[in-house]
Amino acid sequence: MPQTITLPHTELIPEILQKLPGWYRSQSDLRELPWRKSPTPYHTWLSEIMLQQTRASAVIPYYERFLAALPDIASLAACDDDALMKLWQGLGYYSRARNLKKAATIICQEHNGKIPQDFKALLALPGIGRYTASAIGSIAFGQPWPAVDGNVLRVISRALASTADIALPATKNSMEQALLPHYPQGETAGDLNQAFMDLGATICLPKGTPHCPCCPLEKICLAHAEGLEQELPRKSSPQKRRRENRTILLLMQGDTVALHKRPPKGLLAGLWEFPNIEGKLDKTAVNEWLQTQGLSVKHIQKLPTAKHVFSHIEWHLSGWRIELTPPSDHLLQENTLPFTWVTPAELTEKYSLPSAFHYYLSEIY
Repeated sequence: MPQTITLPHTELIPEILQKLPGWYRSQSDLRELPWRKSPTPYHTWLSEIMLQQTRASAVIPYYERFLAALPDIASLAACDDDALMKLWQGLGYYSRARNLKKAATIICQEHNGKIPQDFKALLALPGIGRYTASAIGSIAFGQPWPAVDGNVLRVISRALASTADIALPATKNSMEQALLPHYPQGETAGDLNQAFMDLGATICLPKGTPHCPCCPLEKICLAHAEGLEQELPRKSSPQKRRRENRTILLLMQGDTVALHKRPPKGLLAGLWEFPNIEGKLDKTAVNEWLQTQGLSVKHIQKLPTAKHVFSHIEWHLSGWRIELTPPSDHLLQENTLPFTWVTPAELTEKYSLPSAFHYYLSEIY
């Protein structure tokens, strides 16, 4: 049995849920989002996956470009992996895109190309957890499922003056169970979940001072009444990120640059990258490494340092731009020149390069 936490003042929940849908409808035109104009199951699913760890304003152009290229589930299932990664380039957390395609394939094979309405069937699809299943079910199908994310945890914790640690799965489970008996059906269910999203994004903010005078819950919020808005919710600190040094190599061969494909599993799995080496290598070490690859240097230039932060790893980057001498005849004849060599135009149009390597893109032109 999942651990449960007793939340205080749960008698306020029915009044909270009663106030939010009307507020959402009255101000929905102030936050126009394209997926709300046509909340089909596919559109809802796609938008919810893109919105994970990403601001709505940043998602909009990706969502529109993605739908223009892959307008339905069948086209998503049939999409080439490299083309899919190129559509996703810049959004990060690329496993989301891979899981979208895996789920689309299952939907086509097992559900006649239609997203299932059953909660357990939704949970069985790759990349869909309880929050996403609840969002799809409520918005697309009008089912009474609370979609508990950081916004809901923050809003409800403040409204109830709860000191439970929202980083704990037990807190999330307890809040979902507290909301579930009071959730409406039909269009109101989706409006309620989207009201929580908007309230958390625009008023009940996670950092800084929340805009309490604009909040539809101001008069019943216990944190506001007790002056605890900025102390709640309680959230334990995440695990400290691991630091890694990496040396990025821009290997130039004529008008082409070298790319390497990452392994199919692990960080940035299956994506293209500039060749890179663990550690912070000086010029001598770089030259020695190039010799092991059968490459020789015509000119080498040190590049600026950079830092890229993942959820659990922090990359500290140094870089070198390296013009190579023409490859030896036997490498050309045997087609054993290492790496994949592409022009800058091909890199822009075809190959998906994670944002961790974008710091050095301008150096190849």
